[in-house]
Amino acid sequence: MPATQAETSAMERALSLAARGPKGVNPQVGAVILSPTGEVISEGWHRGAGTAHAEVDALSRLPEGSARGATAVVSLEPCNHTGRTGPCSRALLEAGVARVVYAVADPGDASSGGAARLRAAGVDIEPGVLADAGTRLLDSWLSVQRLGRPHVTVKWAQSLDGRVAADDGTSRWITGPAAREDVHRRRTEADVIVAGIGTVLADDPALTARTPEGALREHQPVPLILGRREIPADAALRSHPRPFLHRRGHDLSAVLAELSGLGVHRVFVEGGPTLASAFVRDGLADEMLAYLAPVLLGGGRLALDDIGVSTIRDARRLRTVSIDLLGDDLRVIARPAATAEPTKGE
Repeated sequence: MPATQAETSAMERALSLAARGPKGVNPQVGAVILSPTGEVISEGWHRGAGTAHAEVDALSRLPEGSARGATAVVSLEPCNHTGRTGPCSRALLEAGVARVVYAVADPGDASSGGAARLRAAGVDIEPGVLADAGTRLLDSWLSVQRLGRPHVTVKWAQSLDGRVAADDGTSRWITGPAAREDVHRRRTEADVIVAGIGTVLADDPALTARTPEGALREHQPVPLILGRREIPADAALRSHPRPFLHRRGHDLSAVLAELSGLGVHRVFVEGGPTLASAFVRDGLADEMLAYLAPVLLGGGRLALDDIGVSTIRDARRLRTVSIDLLGDDLRVIARPAATAEPTKGE
């Protein structure tokens, strides 16, 4: 049976509740319980790893037996596995819920299947209600599930002839204020910002996200520095509002696996040609964000160095997602051709 108006309104509320929960290893999920006549009788949301899932949180606020015949409206398909908590599908069955409406299917190999289990037990199921809104809410978490690691954006700014600095190493500023403002806005969308120790020693970046007026933005990505050399005691990033991480190993896959375990969804790589090239070479760059300034520098300081391409047959083919004019500069967003898909909001 298609979703009723009461169920659609309840889904809007469930999505709003879900947004209260923290982003992390577990998804943000909200739930609303409706009586058999369509009134809201309970609400809940997931508050982070190890806490009750949204459905269980909502059910726990009801007297025993009062959910019998009710409808559970949930932003994500009820899980079907036992982790730190039991399966929500079982909790809904035990509560006597008669109908479940959800927005987004659970993509997990272990956790999916809740809808099928409920349907097999005679519960009426209505999937995909406000699916677009649910997908937008869970976009970064869904990317992690698909990739098996955080989503990685590799950013650089270059001259029209592909240089990131003049031969004497100077690079401020290749691009104009509109492009730099866009970079700071995109930093605040990331959980972690990555730079190499060489960039830290050469440029002393703050790695903060700031407004055009220079104020710190509300959300700041955690700085992660890669490289064996020590970070100077007076480095600007030591004044960053978030404690920085320093990893001395060169295994980028291991670094991303560690970040995934910490609940990181979005990684923003802004660390110079050596680091950018390493992510591209290892196949770990999901998105390339390049700012092209109408200046010519010549010389040898290229935006990328060795990415494992020795012949044109090995070229890393990309698909252009968007090209935008920012002041006098161009912003180009591209993704590996095999995985490229439209960028929301571009």
